[in-house]
Amino acid sequence: MVSGVCVGTEGQVDPEAVAPAVAEEAVVPAPAREVVVGYALTSKKAKSFLQPKLRGLARKKGILFVAIDQKRPLSDQGPFDIVLHKLTGRGWQQLLEEYREAHPEVTVLDPPGAIANLLDRQSMLQEVSELDLTDCHGKVRVPKQLFVNTDPSSIPAAVRRAGLSLPLVAKPLVAKSHELSLAYDPTSLTKLEPPLVLQEFVNHGGVMFKVYIVGDAIRVVRRFSLPNVDEGDLSNNAGVFRFPRVSCAAASADDADLDPRVAELPPRPLLEILARELRRRLGLRLFNIDMIREHGTRDRFYVIDMNYFPGYGKMPGYEHVFTDFLLSLAKKEYKRRQSYSSLSSGEW
Repeated sequence: MVSGVCVGTEGQVDPEAVAPAVAEEAVVPAPAREVVVGYALTSKKAKSFLQPKLRGLARKKGILFVAIDQKRPLSDQGPFDIVLHKLTGRGWQQLLEEYREAHPEVTVLDPPGAIANLLDRQSMLQEVSELDLTDCHGKVRVPKQLFVNTDPSSIPAAVRRAGLSLPLVAKPLVAKSHELSLAYDPTSLTKLEPPLVLQEFVNHGGVMFKVYIVGDAIRVVRRFSLPNVDEGDLSNNAGVFRFPRVSCAAASADDADLDPRVAELPPRPLLEILARELRRRLGLRLFNIDMIREHGTRDRFYVIDMNYFPGYGKMPGYEHVFTDFLLSLAKKEYKRRQSYSSLSSGEW
């Protein structure tokens, strides 16, 4: 395990605040020239992310979004300062890796190899499980889980050997789908469709915390989640209950009248160290963490899922956070080029 160094206790998050900023960024001034951001996104992703409010603010700050033609070599397009993408497939990954090698001056968000770690639920939470954050204003763990890629009839025996307790949350192995199922009894396990990951269900008061990461910035929102399960539920329910999408913007819990012990946000110092460690370990700058607090506790949290390039359009104020992030990247790259140019010319 690797222990993180906790930050100070000042600036604790106000549990009554609605969608608060967990990490404030300095306002980044607009660059002297236009920053060109090439994007390769599905049409659905482009529509949800490149909303008019984002494009309008970007224009004011000197940022231009340009669609990438996936049928043409990247080197024939642009020039780009930043490449923003969320596409899968070996063909695209190879094109992007070749482009990164040929154009190291262009910032790619994010490296395809690093993104792959969040697309496979078998490995997704590995880095979280290796962290030791027990002294950082709370404890962060992952639920006990089991990777299943076998005949469904053998799942109950595998669950017993692994020591998992019912009910279990079943999630597709490939994290493209947000669908999940809840299995209450051993017989229902045989109705699941591998490959999948089984996670022990942790009662959490029906509230999930979505932690959005954009570079160094962090934003947190509350979302409604699955309700608690008690002994009566286990004895009275059988079968597999499927949930197409548990958390979405329409299920926001920020304005709901919730028990303060359930609604209280995770401590700011805990989120800062968690985000910093995961950025470093994953090599990613654009992702989100789904967290829950174990019901009846104040400081025991579980990371249950992570996503690359999540639905930022649902994050309050995302256009300001994202444009400032893009400008900061462009500014850093400009300074790096200036330093390299000075060294190459013999200046010191």
